[in-house]
Amino acid sequence: MSFWVDKHRPKLLGKLDYHKEQAAKLKKLVSTGDFPHLLVYGPSGAGKKTRIMCILKELYGPGVERLRIEHQTFTTPSKRKVEISTVASNFHIEVNPSDAGIYDRIVIQELIKTTASTQQLETGSMKDFKGPPPFHREALNIVHKKIVQILQSTCKKENLTLPPELAKNIAVKSNRNLRKALLMCEACKVQQYPFSHDQSVPDADWEVFLRATANQIVQQQSPKQLLVGLLEELLKSCDGALKSEMSQIAAFYEHRMQQGNKAIYHLEAFVAKFMSIYNDTWEGFEDGSLIATLARGFSIDLPAKGTDTQQKKPL
Repeated sequence: MSFWVDKHRPKLLGKLDYHKEQAAKLKKLVSTGDFPHLLVYGPSGAGKKTRIMCILKELYGPGVERLRIEHQTFTTPSKRKVEISTVASNFHIEVNPSDAGIYDRIVIQELIKTTASTQQLETGSMKDFKGPPPFHREALNIVHKKIVQILQSTCKKENLTLPPELAKNIAVKSNRNLRKALLMCEACKVQQYPFSHDQSVPDADWEVFLRATANQIVQQQSPKQLLVGLLEELLKSCDGALKSEMSQIAAFYEHRMQQGNKAIYHLEAFVAKFMSIYNDTWEGFEDGSLIATLARGFSIDLPAKGTDTQQKKPL
């Protein structure tokens, strides 16, 4: 079962719901057989990927929807190996350069060398496709109205009745992000149906977490607050055998923080200590060597592999 945002995503340029003038220009470019390089930009949720996939389908047909995940390795000038994951069909490739960190430029250069066969980018052939103008009240109203229309249309396809007041509230709260608006609308349906005109729109989990974190920072600005928060969250993920030991470790590093000047060192040491114990408890954890390195950097005595962490002397 897919989300509405994927289930009702347009597959052809002629089926797009907004920026239809630009879609018509793109369709005309596709039909000429001499399609130029394009740089597509815009805010999150503005429909960039949807339009790109529509262009690819117009050019190459349904084959672009048969995707596979590939792992590619690139060698940097310093002989370091960089591995990234890409999504590809027989006609295109999707890559997130930021996955390569500071080597993003090298990854793109190597991909172009191995896959590109078209002419160089010419600024004279570039077409300007702009997103909705920011910071303009009239333009914002237009975008909100368009989002409301799409929400109403999507709910109609799902045989649901969406009150106009709720649709407008979702559109405003989405901050002009159509993908976010559709996800919010679906969350409202899961929360309560039939809809009500004054129904609250749930926030995304990550937004709730950020808000709670910001409130904690405002209430108390101290390393102790960070340590207490870390301990509370870690205890939720520990079984009974680890909870007692983690409480002792937290008390130990809280004492260290009070004695030292660099609280961040003791916070990092606490995290590294937890990771080392968790690694020994759950065999096969992939980052064992990294955890051991971190622990050694903080002068933490790691238990030998295969030993019972509960038999260690208390800290």
